[in-house]
Amino acid sequence: MNIRSIESRDIEAILTIQSACPEIAQWTMSDYARVAQGEMAGWVCQGEQDILGFLVARPSGGDIEILNLAVRKDARRLGVGASLVSKAFEWGRAQHAERAILEVRASNAAAFAFYEGFDFRVAGRRPRYYTSPAEDALLLVAHLDKIESSASSGPNRP
Repeated sequence: MNIRSIESRDIEAILTIQSACPEIAQWTMSDYARVAQGEMAGWVCQGEQDILGFLVARPSGGDIEILNLAVRKDARRLGVGASLVSKAFEWGRAQHAERAILEVRASNAAAFAFYEGFDFRVAGRRPRYYTSPAEDALLLVAHLDKIESSASSGPNRP
């Protein structure tokens, strides 16, 4: 597996992964083109032949905000998501960010458990933030100075 910046040639694969993950934000081709052009930070996890997952983030004040993350269903639980989040944390530290923030559907227990492994904690709730279906968003925050900096370490486990 290789983590690298999103390039224009990756957009079709990203959209395919995204379409299989209705729980994440459904962005357009032009949204990802902006990422490839450097308007936001983004990485893909490149397998031997295919893109296995992606993550998009942006600086937000003194924080970084993880905007979208997805891993192909057949590549889950192989460290792809952990490698992408670790890369975002590494980037955030280089940006002198203190925290990483993101939102997750309140019903998405698998995502919440995954992010808990990176020491994300609930910092708030946004009622009816999501549509189709209407659902609350949990605002999660992790302090980057408390997280291991090794991209290969994966989530912090007790």
